[in-house]
Amino acid sequence: MFDPRNILVIDFGQLGDVVLSLPALQAIRKRFPAARITVAVGKPGAEIVDMSGYANETLVVDRVGLRDGFTPLSIMRVFGIVKDVRRRKFDFVIDLHSLSETNLLGFLSGAPKRLYARRPGRSLDYLANFRPAPPVETDHRQRHLIDRYLDVLIPLEIKTAERFPKLKTRPSDDAAVEKILRKARADAGVPLIGLFPGAGHSSRRWPLEQFAELADYLIRNDSVKVLVFVGPEEQPFIKDMRRLFPSSSMLLDQLTLPQLAAAATRLAAFVSNDTGPMHVAAAVGTPVVLLLDKRAPTSYLPQGDRHRVIYNNIISDISVDEVYVATRSILASCRTSALFAR
Repeated sequence: MFDPRNILVIDFGQLGDVVLSLPALQAIRKRFPAARITVAVGKPGAEIVDMSGYANETLVVDRVGLRDGFTPLSIMRVFGIVKDVRRRKFDFVIDLHSLSETNLLGFLSGAPKRLYARRPGRSLDYLANFRPAPPVETDHRQRHLIDRYLDVLIPLEIKTAERFPKLKTRPSDDAAVEKILRKARADAGVPLIGLFPGAGHSSRRWPLEQFAELADYLIRNDSVKVLVFVGPEEQPFIKDMRRLFPSSSMLLDQLTLPQLAAAATRLAAFVSNDTGPMHVAAAVGTPVVLLLDKRAPTSYLPQGDRHRVIYNNIISDISVDEVYVATRSILASCRTSALFAR
């Protein structure tokens, strides 16, 4: 029986990818309950893995910095990472994301067994040696990323994994958010609607003016409090946000990622572009209204029937009315549920 005791899981995707890898991490933990599991992951993803409780430790790697940084310094850092990994004496490596550099890291770890995702044109399959090998990744724009991660684990005879990413918030983060909301008088019993106007690329951002118009609709018509979440990449837009959004909106621009998760649990709905925070909100159980252009693959959609996805050929062509109707339908469902819960 295969029974590794010290496992390295390489999980170098972006924030949303790491959230979608949680079912695979949970399945690995259940398959090897006595093993020590270390997850090599980027910094934002490390906070998600820590919250999940599926790993004993995270090994934080700035993969983007290694890729884009000063070359001699990046090479030195790579050698440092390899030295650190070898020192830990892993006996099994699972590479969920599987790029050539992550496959090489797994090989250089010295682990006797290596199980890698097989991604044509990206992975170095000859560096893996676990048998049987997982299926070759196909149709990555249609097959959901959750299932692609779980496919890597098929050789481990994991057959009944939970498909829905789930995160639990921590009491310290809940308390910090409670303090922030109380100070802003946003805990007065009115529904809270979250908006996330950011995205990694301008082609994935619904216009800020339309987010502001949506906020105005919701505040005037539905007696809600609007919370506007601002991440590090959105800092340059804060001045415009303060100018455009109704004065009663609350901008949250200093939250940590775990605090964002805690805040999301209090929302009736989270309206967002295609972002990592959107996946975090879905993972803590908050209904999401996701705005996409039709070029976006379906393989990253939040799972479950509580969410609404709105498409158009170009994201800016999505109307405020469409988003308002979708958000209001979720709000109505929440109010109905609260009524029956009394």
